[in-house]
Amino acid sequence: MSSPASSPQTDCLFCGVASGRVPATVVLETTGTVAFRDISPQAPTHVLVITRRHLATVGELAEADPGLLAELVGSAAEVARAEGLAGYRLVFNTGVAAQQSVHHVHGHVLGGRALTWPPG
Repeated sequence: MSSPASSPQTDCLFCGVASGRVPATVVLETTGTVAFRDISPQAPTHVLVITRRHLATVGELAEADPGLLAELVGSAAEVARAEGLAGYRLVFNTGVAAQQSVHHVHGHVLGGRALTWPPG
């Protein structure tokens, strides 16, 4: 079942990446996800993993399609393995107050250096 939030958005940057209309350095593609290098990396390895389906947040994704959420997390783990990361952080910023700037669900795979806690 499709809702307006799940169909591609013509003005959504990440829908453009998922469809190939917007160029990106893609490192992994699956049926439901695309992973690509962040254009403003915050760590030596900074890869974004997005769903091809447009959903705004990870909470929305969990409610609408738990299988796709599992695929997204699995894709993040595959990226970390392929990048040779001994450890990594998978971050989902959810909502404006958490600095989510593109309202299309995406996880940040961060690694390649010691990651301190708390993250800030």
